[in-house]
Amino acid sequence: MTPDHAVEAEALARGARWVAGVDEAGRGPLAGPVTAAAVILDPANIPPGLNDSKQLTAKRREALALWLMEHCDWSVAHVDVAQIDALNILRASHVAMCRALDGLSQRPCHVLVDGNMLPRDLDLPATAVIKGDARCLTIAAASVLAKVLRDRIMVDLAQQYPGYGWEANAGYPTPAHKRALLDLGVTPYHRRSFAPVHNILCKAQLISG
Repeated sequence: MTPDHAVEAEALARGARWVAGVDEAGRGPLAGPVTAAAVILDPANIPPGLNDSKQLTAKRREALALWLMEHCDWSVAHVDVAQIDALNILRASHVAMCRALDGLSQRPCHVLVDGNMLPRDLDLPATAVIKGDARCLTIAAASVLAKVLRDRIMVDLAQQYPGYGWEANAGYPTPAHKRALLDLGVTPYHRRSFAPVHNILCKAQLISG
């Protein structure tokens, strides 16, 4: 399956002028923010090769992200670890989506949201699209921006906290990352509500107690 512009075209045919796609990156990692991007594509100017970020090489994602940032109305928002732990990751992802949409220059007439659930605070007409990043070009564009811009944050954080491999694993729970948690401990950028991190902190408290 490759994304196309069919769902967007339906919304435009119903009278929408601006159709935005929104997607997040970083729901699964043990560390770092969750990031959402919102994008409004020009149907007459869609870059070739645009696809779900997971189907692209890092080099291709970077090239597409640069193109999108130059040619589209786009916005990105991050929700930090403290908010993730306070809200839960699903709610934090939806908060990031709403913030990204609020950052667009144009107020969308309709929003296409990746997934099977709409953010409860979204005050715009919207459609949830299951596997939207593989179906809708506008959501695919958002997936690329969210992934690229979150990865850049994790590369920067890896310089501050070396040893966890964030520059390569983006905070996801790889075996090497989980070993580093045991060996080096929990950083301020780890999600304490996530089981692998929570369990390590509980063990540390038992030992110290």
